[in-house]
Amino acid sequence: MKDRAWNSEGSVSLVFSSSPMPLDYPETTSKRLGPLVKQFSVFLPNKVGAMLEVVKLLDSHHTHVVAISVSESTDSAIARMIVSDPDGVEQLFRKNNIAYGVCEVVVIELREVATQLAKLLATLFAGEVNVHFTYPLLTRPNGLAALAVHVDDNECASSVLIGAGFKMLSQDDISR
Repeated sequence: MKDRAWNSEGSVSLVFSSSPMPLDYPETTSKRLGPLVKQFSVFLPNKVGAMLEVVKLLDSHHTHVVAISVSESTDSAIARMIVSDPDGVEQLFRKNNIAYGVCEVVVIELREVATQLAKLLATLFAGEVNVHFTYPLLTRPNGLAALAVHVDDNECASSVLIGAGFKMLSQDDISR
């Protein structure tokens, strides 16, 4: 805090006091980040049985594939998957030299797929959230359909989806 003080020569000096002046800044809104789920992108050679080898490895360690989507190119394939034990799978992939990447996705429960899918996409559109890709879960948590969605902004997507009444699922919700 600056105060003015007159010195012996009649000029003004600025004096800084040690006690800070309280500032009344507006507070930011709290984050409404919903639960996120870890997704693995496994890089596979484009050969017969490559995906089977990975699934058998997971099965042998009592880990289930909860959701999967495979994209193929001429030389390789990318298997995007959500598993029941992401921490264990990360260690398993490293130990077995399996090339993979990890990102987080939002998983949304859909009570009525026919009508809620359009509402979900409209909600993300209204929030200006870009959808990169989606795929359904193989399991039905709570007996309902669920959709994994990879977006460009997880925080914004979570906020607008929760605000619109959608239920976001966590890793605990989808693991058996």
